[in-house]
Amino acid sequence: MNGIRLPSADGGFRLHRPSRVPLGPFTRGPARSRVLYCAAHVATAPAATPEAGGPAVDWEATLAFRHRLWALGLGVAEAMDTAQRGMGLDWPAAAELIRRSAAEARTVGGRIVCGAGTDQLPAGRLHPLAAITAAYEEQLAYVESCGAGAVLMASRALAAAARSPEDYLEVYGGLLRQSTRPVVLHWLGPMFDPELKGYWGHDDLDEATDVVLKIVSEYPERVDGIKISLLDAEREGDLRRRLPAGVRCYTGDDHHYPQLIAGDGEFASDALLGIFDPIAPIAARAAQALDLGDPAGFRALLDPTVALARHLFAPPTRHYKTGIVLLAWLAGYQEHFTLLGGHESARSLPHLATAYERADLLGLFPDPELATDRMRELLAAHGAGA
Repeated sequence: MNGIRLPSADGGFRLHRPSRVPLGPFTRGPARSRVLYCAAHVATAPAATPEAGGPAVDWEATLAFRHRLWALGLGVAEAMDTAQRGMGLDWPAAAELIRRSAAEARTVGGRIVCGAGTDQLPAGRLHPLAAITAAYEEQLAYVESCGAGAVLMASRALAAAARSPEDYLEVYGGLLRQSTRPVVLHWLGPMFDPELKGYWGHDDLDEATDVVLKIVSEYPERVDGIKISLLDAEREGDLRRRLPAGVRCYTGDDHHYPQLIAGDGEFASDALLGIFDPIAPIAARAAQALDLGDPAGFRALLDPTVALARHLFAPPTRHYKTGIVLLAWLAGYQEHFTLLGGHESARSLPHLATAYERADLLGLFPDPELATDRMRELLAAHGAGA
């Protein structure tokens, strides 16, 4: 296979020689040592246009991708921010995605949790707490009616309306009292969504941590765990040490996940990660090493993926979905590189070229020649082909 000229951020080009040795086939049962969820992306249908009357999802490709994750022993975190929730995927489409994915999970015994939020409320206006609570209740009831566990997603509406930590205590307390099964709480930092700044009623993260711990400590039997995405390994380590026994800490830290999942010898994080979407085959192999009592092997497999993860999740972090969908297209898991709302244009061509290069070096493309041909196609479409 011939080399490919990739554009660099400095305006130049570099030659990359594509891999010839992709990762081989791998299947396994669910990981035993940790609970590992992949926040999975959605594939957009080719005819997805604003004129089409809403988001158009390629259901066949989207659900097939989830079956790949289950076959690797990973769980699926459905309708989360990786699926463009709140930036292209509206509530009706999210509800359909949840229904379909939960049904597919039942056919294979796949582990699944689904996002419940407040995004059916009109954006750009202030909503009373009662309306926000009702929106949460509607989505929570829907997720549970589909037979899935719920992730109570951080709410932009609540972040805008809350005037004190007590408002969060009131809303979350009411939801936890009526949930029919333990839920996952969701703490998404402002690097992922600037509208969530000051969540839990405080800009100060120490004080915010105290609030969320108060919620968990009042309802430990109703909380399966908390997913924390602050890209701060030290803070996550402190939080997980303070959680009540039996409540999991799900790392959402796409920069430090190997060390957090491996643990410190006393405490370890489970995971609910967007980066597991492109690196699922490696994550599954690493999980097997952990199950076999080989933490060094776990780190040897997962540590090399961090360079790709930090690149995909570089600021502005919320645009990480662009690189993830690019890699799914290059890997042959979908037939086109488009995102809901046109977000395929959110990253520069050099950024995408580096994502391709780092994924290829990890052996993540089942067909390296197809991936290279598609990368060449993309470069040519932007006038950077050679």
